[in-house]
Amino acid sequence: MSGKRIGVFVCHCGNNIAGTVDVAQVASVMAAEDGVVCTSDHAYMCSDPGQNAVIAAIKENALDGVVVSCCSPNLHERTFRENAKAAGLNAFDCEIANIREQCAWVHRDPGEATEKAIRISRVAVRRLGRNRALDAIAIGVTRRVLVVGAGIAGIQASLDLAAAGLEVVLVERQATIGGRMMGLSETFPTLDCSQCVLSPRMVEVARHPRITLMVSSEVEKVSGYVGNFQVRIRRQAAYVDPDLCKLCDDCAQVCPVVAPNEYELGLSARRAIFMPYPQAIPATYTLDAASCLGLNPVVCGKCRDVCEAGAIAYDRKPETVVEQVGAVVVATGFDLYGQQQLGEYGLGAIEDVLDGLQFERLCSASGPTKGKILRPSDHRAPKDVVFIQCVGSRDPARHCAWCSKICCMYTAKHAKLFKHQVPDGRAYVFYIDIRSGGKGYEEFVQGVMEEDEVMYLRGRVSRVYQDGDKVRVFGTDTLSGQNVEIAADLVVLALAMQPSAGTAAIAKTLKISRDKDGFLAEAHPKLRPVESVTAGVFLAGTAQGPKDIPETVAQASAAAAKAIGLLSQPQLSHAPTVAAVRSRLCTGCRMCVDTCPYDAIRLVNGKAVVTDVLCEGCGSCVTSCLRAAIQVKNSTPLQMKEMIEAVLRV
Repeated sequence: MSGKRIGVFVCHCGNNIAGTVDVAQVASVMAAEDGVVCTSDHAYMCSDPGQNAVIAAIKENALDGVVVSCCSPNLHERTFRENAKAAGLNAFDCEIANIREQCAWVHRDPGEATEKAIRISRVAVRRLGRNRALDAIAIGVTRRVLVVGAGIAGIQASLDLAAAGLEVVLVERQATIGGRMMGLSETFPTLDCSQCVLSPRMVEVARHPRITLMVSSEVEKVSGYVGNFQVRIRRQAAYVDPDLCKLCDDCAQVCPVVAPNEYELGLSARRAIFMPYPQAIPATYTLDAASCLGLNPVVCGKCRDVCEAGAIAYDRKPETVVEQVGAVVVATGFDLYGQQQLGEYGLGAIEDVLDGLQFERLCSASGPTKGKILRPSDHRAPKDVVFIQCVGSRDPARHCAWCSKICCMYTAKHAKLFKHQVPDGRAYVFYIDIRSGGKGYEEFVQGVMEEDEVMYLRGRVSRVYQDGDKVRVFGTDTLSGQNVEIAADLVVLALAMQPSAGTAAIAKTLKISRDKDGFLAEAHPKLRPVESVTAGVFLAGTAQGPKDIPETVAQASAAAAKAIGLLSQPQLSHAPTVAAVRSRLCTGCRMCVDTCPYDAIRLVNGKAVVTDVLCEGCGSCVTSCLRAAIQVKNSTPLQMKEMIEAVLRV
């Protein structure tokens, strides 16, 4: 031991700890440890009286360090270290012994739990005995933010950031912004037009002087650290100059190539050069390189020849742009669960079986049928429509385990829109249960059932198949216990939401984790719901999990607020518990360089050098070094040895 005077403070945490652990016994046993000069226990150590008691004990006993045996350091390490600092100690002369999550919550036997709590506390004392006083590492700040994804989440975050005076780089891989929301007809529960709500914000984003909009672009690489990220962005070739394009439509009129319209989800066709939709931002025509005949080799130049403005050029190349930013907001959105896994519902095989987003386009005034609900097969108005919920959702055995959260509401909206347009039509909804947990949502669903007379059938659908000009739907009504067979004109499936195709790639690029379902994982579900585990990277919208538009907008504003708070500081700080190299022992073998998951180590003149602000103190480098030339501050091999001896002591 180093001769430090240490105090140990044990928290009851109400009954969270004290319900399993004999807190008084832990404090009593710890009083006999070498170096421990005082111990006490408190009902709630994180409360103001509890923290004041620690400060008083530090001063009265001239303590050099404190161990607080309580809950996870993720929750209160900063609290107690600031408390110790207020009493005159170095912040790193405070250690947390986690006896709640790692002890009380995982044991039922009080004797075993108490013994383990003693060992955990003893380990913290041994570590603290050899801790060095450290100071946080200062980091400069770049007051710019990268926003990835320009759906409603990315747009809201960008506008909030720009309103706070920060510069924003908004990157969208599609040719236009607006995301999934722009493809909707109306939004629940108010049934207001999605385009009417979103279009003004899209225009504002495009015209804002502090927002740089980059469409048809993707983030290729991100290096650096919080406050100072370097981002490499690849922008596809812009064969149509948006500044010259007059939106005359002459190019599309002469184009001989017909391709499926992605924006209309395959319900209509477009030309190889096209305007994605009337309200598109940027307001310009887009040339699809995959279907155009004018590229490599040039066998058609009709659109270029007819363009009087000279906006079209086939020789433009992709470009790479490097931007410096201080924070990143990820809002990459969602995709629907793929039709290839849902053969039993006929999706992709039966023309009159649609997913929810396709039905939205049929309802939209700007859609392929100009807002009239018509069957794709024969363009007749359907009289019997079956809506099937939880398609691919809540089915861990075959599909997705999670609830997609918004399907109950948008199915109710679809049924209402259908009944408003076809009053004498019949709408049926197969459901497992109704989840309508938003403001005004339950009233909306009840109105659909009672006022619009939509028939809700509780049960799963077992089979959907084509029968002449009808689509036969077999299911079971579990409330009545009877099988149900419906000859439908149209079937609409509420597919599961899943992370967008680019989510996995951006997560890897930014070194942020994903949950078991593939959505981006937040640092803490309650206390840090919009932060990722990578400092300076924030999450917004359905990239983090299924949610409706109000929740998406709220989370986007929350992510923006976090970024604003981060970048409003004159400088940032980084934990000083980082790896350090003893150069005289280093042979330059590169094993630590190759092992480091944060790219924090490089070779300089044949020796390993650590970039402190990139290092997270994980210790991977320590385990790879054969000559023990690198170690993490306050987690030295000597400390580890004494901690192991302490935990093994009976």
